[in-house]
Amino acid sequence: MIPLRDDTPRYSTPYVNYFIIALNALVFLFELSVGAQNHRALNSLMYQFGVVPQHFERALAGSTHFSLSGALLTILTSMFLHASWLHIIGNMWVLWIFGDNIEDYLGHFSYLMFYLVSGFAAMCTHILLNAGSKVLAVGASGAIAGVMGGYFVLYPKARVMTWFPPIFFFYLPAWLVLGYWFVVQFLSGATTAIAESNQAGGVAVWAHVGGFLAGIVLIKLLPERPRRYRYAAW
Repeated sequence: MIPLRDDTPRYSTPYVNYFIIALNALVFLFELSVGAQNHRALNSLMYQFGVVPQHFERALAGSTHFSLSGALLTILTSMFLHASWLHIIGNMWVLWIFGDNIEDYLGHFSYLMFYLVSGFAAMCTHILLNAGSKVLAVGASGAIAGVMGGYFVLYPKARVMTWFPPIFFFYLPAWLVLGYWFVVQFLSGATTAIAESNQAGGVAVWAHVGGFLAGIVLIKLLPERPRRYRYAAW
């Protein structure tokens, strides 16, 4: 099932959410330009700025080829890389639906921190549960999973228009849509040591699980911004 939109109003303009979406799009266009000129250069770019768990293992072991600071930086840069059109469109679509309400609740700067910390926690989960793996992991999925976790806590009764291909459309409560998604990710991680799809450059399912749980914790810790707006901005 594919979420299409929600009915939760927002009371401010989600500038940070727009910025994150635009930045991801610009980086992906840069990836396309590099790949159009030299596919090997694109692979090198992805492996230099994406997350490879084995690199962290070697950095911690004191390898002269991998520094811990450089490896940690890839956790940040990997959040803005995507492997395909489907990968980025799916991620940005979900972020568009749910991210504005989390930013509205937290405020702009707190939302940015929420997003980045969720993504960091997500990728750390992936690294810990796939130690030694040479498989590349990229994408905003882990950070967006944190947004979904926050939404799950704040707006469980919100209605989400959901598409069941090929023709069925239903309004379902957010707790059901997001809860179902989380259970699927958890079961997928529990039944496979490393998702085979990661070989295509996607983020492992355990990153989704870690990001979602991080979002739940963070949204409970971070304070709500003061309400300054009377009218909903759709």
